[in-house]
Amino acid sequence: MATTLSIGLLSSFSLFAAQEVPVSPPGEKQVQNSDIARGEYLAIAADCAACHTNPATKRTFAGGYPIHSPMGVIYSTNITPSKQFGIGNYTEHQFEQAVRHGIRADGGHLYPAMPYASYTGLSDEDVHALYLYFMHDVQPQEGATPETALSFPFNIRQMMWGWNLLFLKNGAFQPDSSQSEAWNRGKYLVDNLEHCGECHTPRNMMMAQMQGKDALTGAALGSWYAPNLTADNLGDWTRDQLKQYLKTGDVPGKAQAAGPMAEAVTNSLQYLHDDDIDAIITYLKTLPASMQAQPGKTIDKNGTDTNVDSQIRSTQPLGSHLPDNLSGAALYDTACSSCHQPDGKGSADHFYPSLTNNSATGGSSPNNLVSTILFGVEREVNGKQVLMPAFGPGSQVQSLSDQQIATLSNFVFHQYGNSALQVTPEQVKSLRTGGDQPLLTRIAAPATLGAGVVVILIVLLLSLRALRKRRQDN
Repeated sequence: MATTLSIGLLSSFSLFAAQEVPVSPPGEKQVQNSDIARGEYLAIAADCAACHTNPATKRTFAGGYPIHSPMGVIYSTNITPSKQFGIGNYTEHQFEQAVRHGIRADGGHLYPAMPYASYTGLSDEDVHALYLYFMHDVQPQEGATPETALSFPFNIRQMMWGWNLLFLKNGAFQPDSSQSEAWNRGKYLVDNLEHCGECHTPRNMMMAQMQGKDALTGAALGSWYAPNLTADNLGDWTRDQLKQYLKTGDVPGKAQAAGPMAEAVTNSLQYLHDDDIDAIITYLKTLPASMQAQPGKTIDKNGTDTNVDSQIRSTQPLGSHLPDNLSGAALYDTACSSCHQPDGKGSADHFYPSLTNNSATGGSSPNNLVSTILFGVEREVNGKQVLMPAFGPGSQVQSLSDQQIATLSNFVFHQYGNSALQVTPEQVKSLRTGGDQPLLTRIAAPATLGAGVVVILIVLLLSLRALRKRRQDN
């Protein structure tokens, strides 16, 4: 039931553009009058279909979607009421244990590519509604899904007991009586149901979400970067702009959703009721600044319009071999200017966005611009599809090398965005293959028995320390 970056030992690093999955949201009156309809709405808000539906088959909730992580590929499970292949034999208690605690019906541990550490705060009423929906309204899908087979030591699911002891904060969401109903609803959606922190919160050495002042301050997301959601970044966004972005993924002159965020907009956020969108905004608007951004300049304010009319215009058509030593201006002229225009302002109707005053070019991380070039953009809102072709693996228009993408990115940053950023071919190569490896996987990288034992001992020692502290507190 996850959409994007998972919590804990495993993270889902989707390398490609968002894929639409079959979603048919119930109306507001249906949600109010039927627990099953409310469960369907909650499943859409939690974006369950995105990870539990393989876009290649479009078999909703049948699983088999490959979630790429630093530890290997995790295949999502069948969560339809199939008694042989899905969760058809789950009792409501077993369902609750899986959703909120990461424990399967057979007692085994789920990998936290299913973000149960966020779902642990779901209310009893919402878990009940979800159970009714999956058991009584979802069509059973028969057929086995591929087995997840991670390398040692990450194939030892029992290690999740220690990780849960350290980092799983059990207990349903508790409203803050000093805040409004809308604020509490927004916090519940952001922290639990929508699980925004799974992407937007940085992680510690054990890949658990950091809390307190670090929450929602931005984090690397495989090939992408999930930006800071505090006042550092969103301080000058109006409520209308935030609402437009959450519902459409597109605010001209500020930001356009790509990668995992485009998927969230396509399959989840656009279907949220206005009251819930407003509640999310109410909560986000109260997050204090973390002082991580440039003082006085949010990330969409960098850049100036500069008309670059290359001297080699039209001499290097798409599809031809482009030499690695081609200049950034020539690469931009060849691959970008026909849509984004020679001055970077985009089209008049904003279908092709401006490259100035844009979060992808004006931020503190180069990842989103580079990944957009590599993997393209795909999102669909209200039946309208937005596409930008990929220039990376399997490109249908022009496959660019790591050197070419670095050169092009540096040109775009210098001309239209944050000129302080500098991209190397090595960075492009890393993003092309899923981003930098976290420390935990680097420790185990030698794939030897000794390295695996080290990881296991770290988890065990930290778990024993946490258990001893809990006993002392009690």
